[in-house]
Amino acid sequence: MNNLLISIILTYYKKEMYIHETIKSILNQTHENFEILIVNDELSEESFKILEKISNIDNRIKVFNNKKNIGAGPSRNFAINFCNGKYIAFCDCDDLWKLNKLERQLQNMEKYNQEFSFTDYEIINDDNLKVNFREAKNNLNFTKLRNSCDIGLSSVMLRKSLFNNKEFRFGETKTKEDFVLWLILAKNGVNLSALNECLVSWRKSSNSLSSSTIQKLIDGFRVYKNYLQYGYFKSFYFLIVLSVNYMLKKFK
Repeated sequence: MNNLLISIILTYYKKEMYIHETIKSILNQTHENFEILIVNDELSEESFKILEKISNIDNRIKVFNNKKNIGAGPSRNFAINFCNGKYIAFCDCDDLWKLNKLERQLQNMEKYNQEFSFTDYEIINDDNLKVNFREAKNNLNFTKLRNSCDIGLSSVMLRKSLFNNKEFRFGETKTKEDFVLWLILAKNGVNLSALNECLVSWRKSSNSLSSSTIQKLIDGFRVYKNYLQYGYFKSFYFLIVLSVNYMLKKFK
């Protein structure tokens, strides 16, 4: 089995109910050569205690504390600087990985010389019950991605060398910060390779920031206006397209 080092980045903000289960799903991976970088963006007394305990579970876990709350995107950008792996994977602190997630993705990426990989994922609720499913779309390019954000963050693994380009970074929006990076990569010709295996459980939590419809609409507009440099009318147009496609997926 390929034993390349994989760096795994998590950003922590008020996920005390789920993070232990998330970390367990990572530590149980069949591919064992990895490092876990957790960025504490909550910075409360409770978060320091929780993450200190977690860092003592396994010597592959490193915790970094932000100086102030900066959000998930900038926190991941910060952690990238400390990654030692050939590949970087991302996981939200309330999502779960299947046991062979890293192994299967690494095998596939090495075999086909891929720079960016994402997988199918199931959607679970607060009780870990499956409520929906998303298939990783093949032949996903910039034009298709611009109309519908079809990549789950916790399913992504990419080559660290991509970040040698300083423009390839997560956005600074409160939500959709990952959408910004995927669009930048696709626009610059990076092949977004789909692996059609369900290797991730993405949690749709009732109180998560990503559940805020208003915030997602605001950030969706910012993606087009600020990061793709579209005008107001063009940004509103693609925001409507994005929203319609989101609703269609939701009721599948």
